[in-house]
Amino acid sequence: MSSVDQQLDDLRTEITSELPSDISVSDVKYEGPELVVYTRDPKKFAQKGDLIRQLASKLRKRITVRPDPDVLSKPRDAREEIMAVIPDDAGVTDLDFHADTGEVVIEAEKPGMVIGRHGSTLRDITQKVGWTPEVVRTPPIESSTVSNVRNFLKQERDERRDILEKVGRQIHREEMSDDEYVRITTLGCCREVGRASFILSTPETRILIDCGDKPGAEGEVPYLQVPEALGAGAQNIDAVILTHAHLDHSALIPLLFKYGYDGPIYTTEPTRDLMGLLQLDYLDVAAKEGRAPPYDSEMVREAIKHTIPLEYGDVTDIAPDVKLTLHNAGHILGSAVTHFHIGDGLYNVAFSGDIHYDDTRLFNGAVNDFPRVETLVLESTYGGRNDYQTDQEDSERKLKEVINQTYDRDGKILIPAFAVGRSQEMMLVLEEAMRTGDIPEMPVHLDGMIWEATAIHSTYPEYLRDDLRDRIFHDDENPFLAEQFNHIDGGEEERREVADGGPCIVLSTSGMVEGGPIMSWLRHLGGEADSTLTFVGYQAQGTLGRRIQNGWDEIPVDDRGNGRGNTLTLDMEVETVDGFSGHADRQGLENFVKTMNPRPEKVLCVHGDESSTQDLSSALYHDYNMRTFAPKNLETFRFV
Repeated sequence: MSSVDQQLDDLRTEITSELPSDISVSDVKYEGPELVVYTRDPKKFAQKGDLIRQLASKLRKRITVRPDPDVLSKPRDAREEIMAVIPDDAGVTDLDFHADTGEVVIEAEKPGMVIGRHGSTLRDITQKVGWTPEVVRTPPIESSTVSNVRNFLKQERDERRDILEKVGRQIHREEMSDDEYVRITTLGCCREVGRASFILSTPETRILIDCGDKPGAEGEVPYLQVPEALGAGAQNIDAVILTHAHLDHSALIPLLFKYGYDGPIYTTEPTRDLMGLLQLDYLDVAAKEGRAPPYDSEMVREAIKHTIPLEYGDVTDIAPDVKLTLHNAGHILGSAVTHFHIGDGLYNVAFSGDIHYDDTRLFNGAVNDFPRVETLVLESTYGGRNDYQTDQEDSERKLKEVINQTYDRDGKILIPAFAVGRSQEMMLVLEEAMRTGDIPEMPVHLDGMIWEATAIHSTYPEYLRDDLRDRIFHDDENPFLAEQFNHIDGGEEERREVADGGPCIVLSTSGMVEGGPIMSWLRHLGGEADSTLTFVGYQAQGTLGRRIQNGWDEIPVDDRGNGRGNTLTLDMEVETVDGFSGHADRQGLENFVKTMNPRPEKVLCVHGDESSTQDLSSALYHDYNMRTFAPKNLETFRFV
C-alpha cells in the first residue's frame, strides 16, 4: 500500500471516529488540494452545520462532503424541491446535475441569495435533496468566454476528476529528502519588462511562477531550457502558478503542455477565463501576421482543464512542503500576489506579480499583509527615481481636457488600451464624466476583445472594488451597460463608418500598438490633424507605441514595426496621460514595502528596465536597510 493510500485509510478512520454514529463514511479521496468525503448520509451532514468546519479545523485540511451517487433523489424531483427552497429573487437561470459526484451546479443572477446567510440555504438544499450545491453567477453581460469555459469543464468532468486525484496524491506524497533549502531561479523579466518566469525550488518541489512573452520582441521567451526548468523534463515541475492573465505573464503556459507537463495551474477563477481569452487571441494574431504560433488551441484547452482556481486568502497545500496563498494585487481582474509558506515554518517567499498599491476605480489596492515574508520578489516597472505618476484626479482632469479640446475641433479620440484592465478603467471614467457633464455625450466604440473582457469583469464583481461591485449587482446601475458604449463587431466596414462620422471616442486593442485593430484605426484616423491619439498605459521599449510616444510620425502599418511594407504619416495629435497604469509608481512600490509588517529581509527587484530595477533596489537598501538585488536573467538565489 502506498503512503498516500495509508494516509487516506487513517483519515477515514479518524473522520469516522469524529462523526456521530448515524453518519457513515463510504470513501475518502484527495482531489487536488481538497479532501473529499463521500457519505450515504448527506442530509444528516447538512443538519449539523458546523460538522465540516470542525473536521477541517481538526485535520487542518480543506474538506468537501459529497453524497454517494446511489442515495441521490432523481434530478427531476430534486429540481422542484431546490427551486422551492431558493428565493425567487435569486434569478436562477440553470440547474445542472452531476450524478457521478452528487453535485448540482446552480447558476443564478444573485448567487448570494442561493448561498444564504453563512451558507444556510445551501445546507437547506442538501437537507432536502441530498445533492451538494455549487453556485456560479449568471453573467450580467453575456460572455462567450465564460460560457465556453464552463461548458468545456462540464464536458471534461471525468478527466478533470482523474487529474485532480493525481494532483491530490502528488501534493500529499511522503517527503523524500532531509535537506533544507529554498532557491529562486530567474528565467525572464529581469532588467526588462516581459517574459515573466521564475522557478521556486526546494529539495522536494519545483514550482514555476508565470510563463509569459515579451511585447515588441518576437522570439524572446523565458529561459525554459535550463536544467532548473524544462531542461530536466516538464514532468519534473510540480505546479505552475499564474499571477495574472496579461500575456507577458501567461502567453507561453500552454507551451508547457506541449513539452509534456501534466500538472496543475493555480490561479484565480477570473484569471483562468481571461487567460483562455488572451491566449486564443495570441494565436489568432500570430496567424494573421503570418507567424508560426508556438502551440495550438488544443494546448490552451489543456491549460484550462488543468487549472485549479483558488480564492484570495485561502491557504492551500500545493506540495508536501509548500502552502500557497493568493492575495489581491490591484492590477487587473483576478491578479494575485502569491505567498509561499515553505516547510514547517522554514521560509516564506512572496512574488508581487504586477501590483497597484492604491485603490483605483476598478480595484482595491494590493494586499501586503502577510504573517511572514523573508524574501519579496517585487515588480519594478515604474521603479525609476523619476517614475512618479500623476495622481488619479489630475490624470482624469487631463484626459477630460484632451477629449474636450478634440471634440471642439470636431475630431475623434483614439485610445490604444489593453483589453483587460485599462479599458474597463477608461469606461468607468468616461461613463461618469458624461453622466456629470464634464465631457459631452458621444459614442464610445469598443474594438478588439474589450467588450468580451468587460463581460468577464461583470461575471466576477466580487473581485472588483467594493462600491463598483455593489453597482454591478444592480443592473440599472451597472456602469458597463451605459448606452454610450458600442461594441464594434462588424470589422472594417463598421470602422470606416465610425471614421467617416462625427466626434467619438474609440478604445481599441492592442495597448502597445503591436498589431490588432489599433492598426486599422491608425489607417482610418492617422491622417486627421483634428483627431488625437491618446496613450493611457505603459508602452514597453521596442514597441510601436513607445516609438510614436518618442516622436515617430512615419509608421509601418502592415507589419510589426520592422520597417518593411507600407508606411503611414501620422498627422493626428499625440498625447500621453499618465496615472492610469495598472502598475504602482515609484512611491507606490516603496509604500508597498514600507508598510509591510514585518518587512522582508531580502527584496529582488524584477520586471523593469535596467535603470528602474537598480534605482528601486538602491532606494530600498538605503531607506530600509534591507538586502536588495536587481538580478539578471538566469541567476539563482539560495535562501536558508
